[in-house]
Amino acid sequence: MPSITDVKGITVGSAEDLEALTGCTVILTGPEGAVCGVDVRGGGPGTRETDALSPLNMVEKVHAVVLAGGSAFGLDAACGVMDYLEEKGIGHKTTAGVVPIVPAAVLYDLGIGNPKVRPNREMGYRACMQAGKEVKEGNYGAGAGATVGKLRGYNHATKGGLGTFSLTLSNGFTVGAIVAVNAFGDVWDPQKGKIVAGVRDDQGRIIGTRRAFQDMSGLVALGEEAFYTNTTLAVVACNGRFNKSQLTKLAGMSHNGLVRVINPVHTYCDGDTVFALATGEMEADLNIAGYLAQEVLARAVLRAVYAAETAGGIKCWRD
Repeated sequence: MPSITDVKGITVGSAEDLEALTGCTVILTGPEGAVCGVDVRGGGPGTRETDALSPLNMVEKVHAVVLAGGSAFGLDAACGVMDYLEEKGIGHKTTAGVVPIVPAAVLYDLGIGNPKVRPNREMGYRACMQAGKEVKEGNYGAGAGATVGKLRGYNHATKGGLGTFSLTLSNGFTVGAIVAVNAFGDVWDPQKGKIVAGVRDDQGRIIGTRRAFQDMSGLVALGEEAFYTNTTLAVVACNGRFNKSQLTKLAGMSHNGLVRVINPVHTYCDGDTVFALATGEMEADLNIAGYLAQEVLARAVLRAVYAAETAGGIKCWRD
């Protein structure tokens, strides 16, 4: 199965509570770390260490990226990842020892399952212990409590999830993506020419956000359930040799993959965030990397919703 782990040096681990419907996913970059950039487009982000990734700032490499549920509570999972990496002697070297650099971003999944159970330090550590195994898609890791199409609230939404995909050129240049899809908007499959995950009508049929907007009487009150419970989180990785400025641009270009398949996207009530990693194995062209990145990210989004299963009363696409 094509996966972000096809990029040499990148491993992925997930941990989740399938009863509470929450979890986290860690993307480990190996002992030497990877150069990283980030682009936050949504109006409601929950992040950690993203300022360090600015091209203006000192830190060049990161040692892991964490995607987690639990809203702001879920940022605690990154502390467990730091514990794991410190034990391995992996991190930014200082006179007092290593300090692992672990950016993180979170999505809101407290509306389904048990809102008192969130990704924490222990879960983040446990996710690291799973790294190196096959990446599970759908209701795993940060996708455990993800949902899509929430204009009419959870009762009329579709289950989201975790997805991954990669492409490799004949010269060995590889770009992969992993994404947790928890969007306010709908997921559109261009090849099928239809919405495959999104807002449902009272009979459970997927009708999409645009049609739901036409009947304002069918909307939930303009409150937290529809408008403050969203975010799509992604990491794209490649084996190219890029600096932090270039990776900031690559992260921005990658967002076009979300635009292809999520509508609406980058809303005021989404915290849409994309991290871009480069392991530095080979010379590569940034334009080619950007094109491939948006392609693999779009495919990863579709894989996330196709792999998702009904949970917490939220139907998956096939239901």
